Amino acid sequence: MKKRTMIAGLLGLAMWPGISHAQSCGNDSIYKIPYKDTYVKQALVAENEFRVQQPKYVTLPTFAEAKQILPNPIWAGHEEEINMYWRAWEIGVGNLRNPQPGSGFIMPYIDTAYNGNIFMWDSSFILMFARYGARFFPFQNTLDNFYAKQHPDGFICREIKADGADCFERYDPVSTGPNLIPWCEMVYFHQFGDMERLHKIFPVLCSYYKWLKLNRTWRNGMYWSSGWGTGMDNMPRVPSEYSMIFSHGHMIWLDTNLQQLFIANLLLEMGFYLERWQEIEELEDEAEMLKKYIRENLWDEETGFLYDQYADGSLCKTKGIGAYWALYSDVLNEEQTNRMVKELDNEATFNRPFRVPSLSADNPRYKANGRYWQGGVWPGTNYMVMNGLKQKGYDKQAREVALSHYDQVFQVFKKTGTFWEYYAPESAEPGFMARKDFIGWTGLAPIAELIEFIIGIRGDYTNKKIVWDMNLTEANGIERYPFGPEGMISLKANARRSASDKPKIEVESNMDFQLVVRYGDKEETFQVVAGKHNF
Repeated sequence: MKKRTMIAGLLGLAMWPGISHAQSCGNDSIYKIPYKDTYVKQALVAENEFRVQQPKYVTLPTFAEAKQILPNPIWAGHEEEINMYWRAWEIGVGNLRNPQPGSGFIMPYIDTAYNGNIFMWDSSFILMFARYGARFFPFQNTLDNFYAKQHPDGFICREIKADGADCFERYDPVSTGPNLIPWCEMVYFHQFGDMERLHKIFPVLCSYYKWLKLNRTWRNGMYWSSGWGTGMDNMPRVPSEYSMIFSHGHMIWLDTNLQQLFIANLLLEMGFYLERWQEIEELEDEAEMLKKYIRENLWDEETGFLYDQYADGSLCKTKGIGAYWALYSDVLNEEQTNRMVKELDNEATFNRPFRVPSLSADNPRYKANGRYWQGGVWPGTNYMVMNGLKQKGYDKQAREVALSHYDQVFQVFKKTGTFWEYYAPESAEPGFMARKDFIGWTGLAPIAELIEFIIGIRGDYTNKKIVWDMNLTEANGIERYPFGPEGMISLKANARRSASDKPKIEVESNMDFQLVVRYGDKEETFQVVAGKHNF
């Protein structure tokens, strides 16, 4: 037994009977194993200023202060919806936190509202709506805490405790992902044109992408992940002998590859703005490779859908919402994209009473109460779908999805007085075991969807343009809309008899910009100069 114990100690095999990890790494020098540094250091990490930044602490503001600064939506006759908007902000403001001393976190942040930890996946979606509150609080700096915890090889853990500890070792199959932070940052950039921030985050995001490329690809350069790694925990995708939550299943994971294709192109766009694209031009080849493989191997012509691929080359045939990341690239041709979009109208799969279920309704594991990712209606992925549809020019379908999701969140809010982590696909109810007061990414519906899809206002400061898709006939608009570093804009439309009637608009602005107004089948463009105007 003594000889066996010695061997176990020398090999660091804590699983041997009678040997705990603590014993194998104890004070007795015979059991000490020198630490092996396995980091392949990434040169771009040396540019990461966040890793050496000193923490900042602030007196956290109140909701009463916020209400005087945040955008003020207008929707005549819909006071309850406006109240829902403000209640979402109130809960969100209550989740503001300062860094814990000694944690390595460097900036005040908005908590995920889950378990006290911050999550890469959740934070990316939370900041999509929180950017509208940038005049009140620097919500985007939430991501700085992830950047501050980047490892020397570029790795960033997907979940980090409030005390700064990574929740997972970097080679764990569930340790990181999805890689959505660059998307969130570019949405913020287009809203505010913050070039200084772009310079700071570029090396961080590129080195993280390179880590994924080095450590999350196999057999043919395609990406793998896991249930937790994709954020869609229990979606039935992996072969039965593997854990659907923790295992990679020796698969090629569709959504991860689509996201990497999307992000490679975003990083190249970022590089063009910064004149640093030459440093990552290999991402062009990566994007072409991913696009070619997905199109040729993950598309099923018979069903008109994209799927994961098993190790033997066969397709999984689980229809999941993650396939709609394809809307963020040109991976599919026009006919294929039309078929994917048409599937959203199929009552047997995704066109359920409330849209869009995470899993198609014809799957045997689909649950009427959602059961997390076995049909649950999730604010983050729904926002992804409606935005992707909008970007691809499917305006009608994007608005239909947005109206369905917004209506469900509103109905449940009226019944329960709060917001939920996710929702059931077959009824106006919270999802199975969903967490309440979830602002959290559920702020997307009452805030971002109200502004962007109900009222219909979208700004792009990099082009000095605001587009207003005017579908409401009631008096509507927004005050204190944040646009660029200093821009503050008010847009108001009078009531109309029908959506095709030409609107009468009042604009007040402290800057010049182009306003594009779409109503019915018409479009008008106005050159707005600083001041107050009627159109």
